[in-house]
Amino acid sequence: MAATVHDVARVAGVSIKTVSNVIHEFPHVRPTTRAKVLAAIEQLGYRPNLSARSLRSGRTGVIGLIVPELRLSYFAELTDAVIKAAERHGQVVLVEQTNGDRARELEALNSPRVKFSDGVLFSPLGMGVDDVAALNVSYPLVLLGERIFGGPVDHVTMQNVQAARTATEHLIAQGRRRIAVVGAHEGEVIGSAGLRLAGYTEALAASGIEFDPALIAYTTLWHRANGATAMREFLATGVQFDAVFALNDTLALGAMRVLQESGMRIPEDVAVIGFDDLDEARYTLPALSTVDPGRTEIAETAVRVLLERITGAAKDQPPREFLAEYSVVVRESSALA
Repeated sequence: MAATVHDVARVAGVSIKTVSNVIHEFPHVRPTTRAKVLAAIEQLGYRPNLSARSLRSGRTGVIGLIVPELRLSYFAELTDAVIKAAERHGQVVLVEQTNGDRARELEALNSPRVKFSDGVLFSPLGMGVDDVAALNVSYPLVLLGERIFGGPVDHVTMQNVQAARTATEHLIAQGRRRIAVVGAHEGEVIGSAGLRLAGYTEALAASGIEFDPALIAYTTLWHRANGATAMREFLATGVQFDAVFALNDTLALGAMRVLQESGMRIPEDVAVIGFDDLDEARYTLPALSTVDPGRTEIAETAVRVLLERITGAAKDQPPREFLAEYSVVVRESSALA
């Protein structure tokens, strides 16, 4: 049988009222008591009765998460992190996928389905700065990603430019001077590809290395197949290079496969670094160096900020921007032993 609030109270050694206070996020509960109740909830797999909760509080205890596509490992891992963060606050997450299509993103923001949630975390890929007015919705909304800046809602994102610059500087510190980029988007300025390319060019300039457009390999989507195709086409040009900065890890995985098939040794002949620090990056041969963009921090911050808007704790504050901390994770693919 499903666990009840009585079971949670018994395991945590507190009253039913205290369990209710924790579930409803009342601020006067002591941190140690809150931790015991949350641990009991997780241990028992307790899920609040959302219908009854909604009638009492006017809130459902459900938050929405709109992402481009779960087939991309980054968004799958981000979704997992959001669900875990939400569970720690007694929240349930409803996930919707848009495939990065602008029309579907706009439809999702105005869909009747949002009525099932108290607020939404939204990561657009098709929308851009011209769509900022679409973020003026009647419910709490927190924006994720790099497509729109300076909008009317809170925004949680990563330090794309600085992180990409640091990743490139790592390759330069290894003595690499002909650093190819895999995954650039033609003409993009605002967006993950444009911002990361900007960080790359900043690093070159700071080191006195001339930018060579022949070293930039363009793609559309950021899947393994795109990384492999871009690397095959790049090798066919005959352009000399001694390192690769792939703008995400899945591109890096595809590119590494093609490099190894061509007989090139990693990192002896070509150093490789990616971006995102996917779980699978540590298990490649060689293990992939990458940028950890602070995905867990992004998820936890986004959930916390959304709940502040839902509960009214931040109702008098203007839209806020939060930047996650990042780090370069050096593994076998970019550093000689």
